[in-house]
Amino acid sequence: MILRYAGFGPRSLPGLRAPSSFIRPILTPRCQSRSPRSTPVLRAWQSTTTGEGKSGHIEAAPNESILWIDNIFPLRLSGLLRVPWKSPDDDLSELMKRFENSTLGILDPISLVKRAIPQEAPVKVTEILPRLKDGGAFVKFTYPANVSAKEIESTISKSLQEQPVKPFFSLWRGVQAGLVQGIPWLEDLHRFPKDRLRVEFVPKNPGEEAVELSQETLYSLFRRYGKIAEISSQPWDSKTLPRYAYVDFAFVRDGIMARNCLHGFTVPEKLGGGKLGTKLQMSYEQRAKPHRIWEWLSSHPRIVIPVLVALLTGLTVIVFDPIRSFFIKAQVTQKYRLSKSRLYRWLRQRTSDILSFRREKADQLGLEAIWTHRKDLIDQIQKWLLETSGTFIVVQGPRGSGKEELVLEQALKGRSNVLVIDCKPIVEARGESATIKHMASAVGYRPIFSWANSASSMVELAVQSTTGVKAGFSETLESQIQKILQTTANALTDIGIADRKKTDSDASLAVDAYLEAHAEKRPVVVIENFLHKGDTKTIINDKISEWAAALVQSNVAHVIFLTNDASYSKSLSKYLPDRIFRQAALGDFSPDVAKRFVLSHIGSTEDQPKENGNGSSKHNEKQLAPPVLPDLTDLDECIGTLGGRLTDLESLARRLKAGQNPKQAVAEITEQSASEILKMFLLPGKATNDGEHQWSTEQAWYLVKSLASSESLRYNEVLLHNTFASSTSAPNSEAALEGLANAELITVRSSNGRPGSITAGKPVYQAAFQQLVRDAVLAAKMDLAMLTELAKVEAKNIDKAETELSRLGALPKQPSQVSGRIAYLLAKLETAQKKIEGYEREMVALKKVLGSQY
Repeated sequence: MILRYAGFGPRSLPGLRAPSSFIRPILTPRCQSRSPRSTPVLRAWQSTTTGEGKSGHIEAAPNESILWIDNIFPLRLSGLLRVPWKSPDDDLSELMKRFENSTLGILDPISLVKRAIPQEAPVKVTEILPRLKDGGAFVKFTYPANVSAKEIESTISKSLQEQPVKPFFSLWRGVQAGLVQGIPWLEDLHRFPKDRLRVEFVPKNPGEEAVELSQETLYSLFRRYGKIAEISSQPWDSKTLPRYAYVDFAFVRDGIMARNCLHGFTVPEKLGGGKLGTKLQMSYEQRAKPHRIWEWLSSHPRIVIPVLVALLTGLTVIVFDPIRSFFIKAQVTQKYRLSKSRLYRWLRQRTSDILSFRREKADQLGLEAIWTHRKDLIDQIQKWLLETSGTFIVVQGPRGSGKEELVLEQALKGRSNVLVIDCKPIVEARGESATIKHMASAVGYRPIFSWANSASSMVELAVQSTTGVKAGFSETLESQIQKILQTTANALTDIGIADRKKTDSDASLAVDAYLEAHAEKRPVVVIENFLHKGDTKTIINDKISEWAAALVQSNVAHVIFLTNDASYSKSLSKYLPDRIFRQAALGDFSPDVAKRFVLSHIGSTEDQPKENGNGSSKHNEKQLAPPVLPDLTDLDECIGTLGGRLTDLESLARRLKAGQNPKQAVAEITEQSASEILKMFLLPGKATNDGEHQWSTEQAWYLVKSLASSESLRYNEVLLHNTFASSTSAPNSEAALEGLANAELITVRSSNGRPGSITAGKPVYQAAFQQLVRDAVLAAKMDLAMLTELAKVEAKNIDKAETELSRLGALPKQPSQVSGRIAYLLAKLETAQKKIEGYEREMVALKKVLGSQY
């Protein structure tokens, strides 16, 4: 940018302080008109941003020098030059026009230039060339021959130090001046000042050789312009030409001063520039900001990753745990359930004769007979829930004995704050994500991100493989379940003390002491289907047992277990060894109760005439026909066959109500049960060792065949039979019986605390066993498989005996002491051979049956 101004010398400075004498434009010899008739009118700040003739350089006459005066424009004004569709010269003209018309006086940048040059300086200013982008101006001046430019620079710098000139936009940094030693480059590129300079070392003339300056030489050249933060030389192995170095200043203004004063400067030989001299070319460079924090974090993964995990865990606890606790409380208290709203109750009351909001009247009447029979047990459970000591109740009974209805609909009828956890969907879930999802759904724990467990496991594996340290992102199934149950326990504690007031007499008691004194305020946790599928998922059963024991010991809640497994004490005693369980055993109903239940079902009528608003019966044109009751002649005999299992009695009642007679209904129920037994226990492929099935089809058939002819079997006698004692597919006989009992094919009854007898899993199974045995083809097929298994066992015994006999026969001399052993082995071999022959004769007959019958 070249600005033309009237020159002023040291003698004329006092007279130039008036604005009119300074701002009046005059013509320098460079811009005088050739025609004396025309006198062009020039503006004070008429200039260009690209130098004389838009060449990018300015020149000085032999008796002229150039000063760079810094900090007379704010650097923020450089944004005006970024607009691509307008000429920077126009912007500068408009800006200077505003400055020219301003009446601020002391804020005028021309005033700053005048004040920066002291009166005693022997100079005469010939031109002022402002550089808006760099925030300063080039000032051309002439000086006497007996004074050097260095002395003038020193005089001006000393004056500015003694009497600082500070513009209005920079109260901490004043105007500074420096002698231009090189050839300034005036460019209008979009390169804006930075605190880093890229200094390139080029030859003075093309074709000559340049010398790369040392950091010490660069420091001596650039330090006078400001504080240097760092000097970085070009890497020795870099192939980039020309060679360069980076000079980082502490302030941007210092970098501007150094570039405008030294750009194009030729370093002589005495300063280290080589024999021919080295020319400096400078440009602004964006310094890469050091990301020290990120570099430290990325270089210390063993510290950062565990800390990050801890922070994420803490954030999860702070944000999500209150939300999850709220949803658990909502599920336990049912505060926001639709059925609790007044509108729902009003609609239910008005539409009870149209919509069926509850179970049918027949079902209610049928269960009334059962509850009357079990009223003592219901009262006993309610009394246990009022005890102040830790209440640990176990209700055990076979599947279909009415445990859930007894506890939830009778013992806990009208009680608030009941949490029901069904273990069946949790245990049957496939995969850890599904298990966590069902566990959270059972207690109302939401939001739950079950998919995040698999994703975090993958991240954990990636981090561990790259850093060699376990990050802790992934959580095991055990830790996830523990977290859900712990949050549930905290929510149950809050529910128990929700009605506690500061004015209560026992308000000062601790939480556990308060809940121990107020047993009626404790929530009730009902755990259904405990030990479902036995020991297939022990982690679920163990965690629930441990959690329930903690609830009871800390008096947080009452806990009721509902289980089909008679061996529940083994799992619960590990966590409550010093507590006595409150046990309630449910069995099958007696024939009288079963008969009353069935009769109450089929004897109820729902289509009775409704009374109108006046209390009289509404008369219809067509009278309702009385219900037709089925023939109940053989009901007592059929109930004896069916037994007292609640689910079977309900099935019988529905069939009788549909119009079947008792014998037809029982026959269909028996046939359905036989089909279930065949499908679940007798079809090939049911003998596995995956932890779910511990028995073989031959063992199941042996029990079916034996129980078909006898209502009970001795437990130890079954264990001694070759089908169990010497089985090749299921060698653990006791585990096989336990698995069959858990699958409810059989029931193992205890005697003096030990297994004593074996009966059918359900009373109706006795008739189903007999029906299966009467099927000649099925019996022949299963007997053939069982005899084949027994023949394999005897063949194995023969092989063992022959192996031992061959060893004894290999002795060089037969001692007399082995004669008894040889005789024993021969007798055993003979017995086994006779058994195999007998099995084969039976197998021949069975094969004839299979070949002749369908």
